[in-house]
Amino acid sequence: MFQMGGGVAPEDQLDKTQTRRVMARVIRMAAPFRRTAYASLACVVVTTSATLAAPVLVRHGIDAGIRARDLFELNLSVGLYLVITALAYTFGRMQYVFLNRTGESFLRELRLKVFGAMQRQSMSFYDRNKAGVLVARMTADIETMGELIQWGLLQFLASGFLVVLAFVVLFTMSWQLTLVVLIVFPAIVIASVKFQRDSNTAYLTVRERVGHNLGTLQEGIAAVRVIQAYAQEDHQIKRFERSNRSLFDSHVRSIRISTWYFGLVEFSGVIATSLVVGMGGWLVHRGTVSLGTVVAFILLLSSLFDPVQQLSQLYNGVQSAAAALHKLFAILDAVPEVDEAADAVALPVRGDLAVRDVTFTYQGGTSPALVDVSLVVHDGERVALVGPTGAGKSTLAKLMARLYDPNFGEVTYGDTNLKSGTHQSLRQRIVVVPQEGFLFNGTIRDNVRLARIQSTDAQVESALDRLGVLSHFERLPDGLDTEVRERGTRLSAGERQLVALGRAALVDPAVLVLDEATSNLDPGTEAEVEAALERLMQGRTTIVVAHRLSTVQRADRIVVVDDARISEVGTHEELIARGGHYATLARAWEKSHIV
Repeated sequence: MFQMGGGVAPEDQLDKTQTRRVMARVIRMAAPFRRTAYASLACVVVTTSATLAAPVLVRHGIDAGIRARDLFELNLSVGLYLVITALAYTFGRMQYVFLNRTGESFLRELRLKVFGAMQRQSMSFYDRNKAGVLVARMTADIETMGELIQWGLLQFLASGFLVVLAFVVLFTMSWQLTLVVLIVFPAIVIASVKFQRDSNTAYLTVRERVGHNLGTLQEGIAAVRVIQAYAQEDHQIKRFERSNRSLFDSHVRSIRISTWYFGLVEFSGVIATSLVVGMGGWLVHRGTVSLGTVVAFILLLSSLFDPVQQLSQLYNGVQSAAAALHKLFAILDAVPEVDEAADAVALPVRGDLAVRDVTFTYQGGTSPALVDVSLVVHDGERVALVGPTGAGKSTLAKLMARLYDPNFGEVTYGDTNLKSGTHQSLRQRIVVVPQEGFLFNGTIRDNVRLARIQSTDAQVESALDRLGVLSHFERLPDGLDTEVRERGTRLSAGERQLVALGRAALVDPAVLVLDEATSNLDPGTEAEVEAALERLMQGRTTIVVAHRLSTVQRADRIVVVDDARISEVGTHEELIARGGHYATLARAWEKSHIV
């Protein structure tokens, strides 16, 4: 049976219009699976009808068979009862199969669409949305949807149909006894409204404290070395004990709310049954209703009260699922800020990379990261971007690679605005090598080939050979087929960076944008990475976000970025002689031995 898994925060609650729009969109998305959905709905109708038909057959068996002493009618009722029960069981199993197939198909498509939308988003999207939140969208929110679609939606339809049809059957058999049953319903309706409100608050508290408890647990595990170093084990245990106790109290409160409500519904059912027996006995004595009718009423009451209880449980589940869908649709509807123009053209094969009057502010930023910046990097030139932390040098490099688009001004390559170029030509002409190359679970060969999926093994090997690192990887036990494991943990930091450089070599771009590819390396592989990087830069335009004096000195020109503006441009010797910002930075590097 579907269980309500969580409350809905006030900011996530949708009004009726929003809920209708969300559900209408769900129906449109589920259109390809409508056959199995219709089959499931048909099974619900058959199962519900069979469930209500069983007490009617009992009534016939008592009145036309037992009381009339008619063996044929009794046997007929028993036989039909067995057939109806078999139909209810068979179609009940089938409805779960069809609905789960529909639900899983819908969720599969939803996961694909959401993941695809995430992959196409710009960097600014990930600046606004934390990775943990996006993972929660793909896991917790879709899991909430799965519970509703696979179990809750079925019960919602079946329960609603059962309540309506049960009242029709009851009223048809005896309107007097139906009025007796309705006496207890106002109390159930009031209790259901209160339960929905209280349970939503209670489950919200549970969700919040589950997150806090998990956070405390994660900190205790991640920081175990620090904890033991300062002998703070007892303090951390007490901290977790308080968090765990808080979670326990919230669970107990949610259980109390469920207990009183479900108990009230069951007690109302007992009261209704007692009233039906008492009033039914009096009506039977007067000859107004038959004994079989009274028995059928008692059997049908369970078909009336159980669905009402389930509908109350489902309310918060539906609200939670609608809120989850609303968030998922927001991701699907997000338009990438760095998008391809409808009339995009291929960028030139070679050319100057120019930044003209660019001003840029990150979304949510209080001040510009760059202000009125202009710079031309000539074809084949090597330029180093230097400056204090937060000055804007990395931002400038990202704009030159079109990871972001400027708010004002333009960035051109070969006199073509990067916004006018196709994404494919952009990534073929300009490649970014980050400070630490991310490796996927797989082989070295697979990770290099990631840059150009269609590349052959020979092309991958040729790219590594041009960097002079092929022999290094071939010396590993499995060569290029060595499994790097998750995030490349089987390789050293230097080897991971060599793989990242291999990707860039495989693309063979005209422009390289480097975020100091040798800043976090172990001494054993630093020289090898430096040599590979030097080979990779030969004959290409290179923009280096530099943190080392040795890297800066090898540049054709040095661009000093300070306080969101370009303050100095020149060679190492020129800028040292000028005695400005760069000279101060160079002296600081020398003192800290960052050479």
